[in-house]
Amino acid sequence: MVEAFRKLGIIEEILRTLEDKDFETPTYIQEKSIPPILEGKDVIGQSETGSGKTLAFGCGIIQNIDKGKGLQAVVLTPTRELAEQVCEALAEFSQYKFLRVTPVYGGVAINPQINKLTTADVVVATPGRILDHIERKTVNLTKVKMLVLDEADRMVDMGFIDEVNKIIAKCPKYRQTLLFSATLSEDIQKIKNKYMKDPISIRAKAQVDPTKLKQIYYDVRDHMKFSLLVHLLGEEHSGLVLIFCNTRNQADFLAKNLKFNKLNAIAIHGGFTQAKRSSSMEDFKSGKETILVCTDVAARGLDIPGVSHVYNYDIPGDPKEYVHRIGRTARAGKDGKVINILAPMDHNNFSNIFRMHSDLNVPKEDVPTFQKAPIKQSSFVKKKKNSFRNKGFNRGRRR
Repeated sequence: MVEAFRKLGIIEEILRTLEDKDFETPTYIQEKSIPPILEGKDVIGQSETGSGKTLAFGCGIIQNIDKGKGLQAVVLTPTRELAEQVCEALAEFSQYKFLRVTPVYGGVAINPQINKLTTADVVVATPGRILDHIERKTVNLTKVKMLVLDEADRMVDMGFIDEVNKIIAKCPKYRQTLLFSATLSEDIQKIKNKYMKDPISIRAKAQVDPTKLKQIYYDVRDHMKFSLLVHLLGEEHSGLVLIFCNTRNQADFLAKNLKFNKLNAIAIHGGFTQAKRSSSMEDFKSGKETILVCTDVAARGLDIPGVSHVYNYDIPGDPKEYVHRIGRTARAGKDGKVINILAPMDHNNFSNIFRMHSDLNVPKEDVPTFQKAPIKQSSFVKKKKNSFRNKGFNRGRRR
């Protein structure tokens, strides 16, 4: 069953796991990148989320490092969720080699991480937290043989470029560097030129099938957006649904009021504790909750199978984010739909998307007839009212 993987030069310990997990055929990025990675060469993989790159660089890590000889591989990721996801995958792929894979990210207590770092063979980390460990001298990078930059463009977009440069500078000069990114920006090119040695470049095929992706938009007044969203969620036959917002407050507002309208929704954003974010993602991936309201930062890099619909309740200010959002559906040969709900405040952002991506086909749909959906008063409004009351205000008069 795993003969196609065996031909790539993968060792038996990894092949056993692939067979256990019913892997049969390598993805394009795996087929092209695994052989040079196993040979110790630097590789740049231009690939989207869900292309199979974790197994690609995971094979190199598992096959080329030894258990119990100190920290030998570091994987940098832009978000906590992706760090957990990659860590879990590497732990599974290395189960027959018994490597110690440790996640390192912010938002949780640092002392347990310090303890685990003393015996870690592999670390999967966000830039800020591992830099914290470097400054505290609680992590030793002197034996690192492999450095992986996963979702490198997202790390740049999130402002981590300085942290990434500092971390790379702390690693041994003679090492293998693997870089995976959906796009190759000027900053990524600088990393390539400065830190990589004759890298092999591989560009994966698109995961999203444009023939199976339908995009539309509705144009309504501000006060109609939420009611239209509730109507569409009730009418559309969907699997898992992602709803994107631009702010944490908006995500909280939507999730709470969708629940109020008997819809199975949860929110995820950077304001939640890591435990809550992890719990919410598990509930969504398992289908316990079928609607995930999120911000771009919280959803970056996550591979979530089975997303049938993506709603843009807010239109992103960065046109690149729109492409990342719509790439969450119409994957692996399945149909997908993107629904944009525009109000007047969204028009400029929407126009900017088409200036950068003129090939997009997003027709306008007639607004259906729908009922006004009830909205539960937001906690922000309640808090604001209470603050006025506490300051002695009553209907505009000071007491």
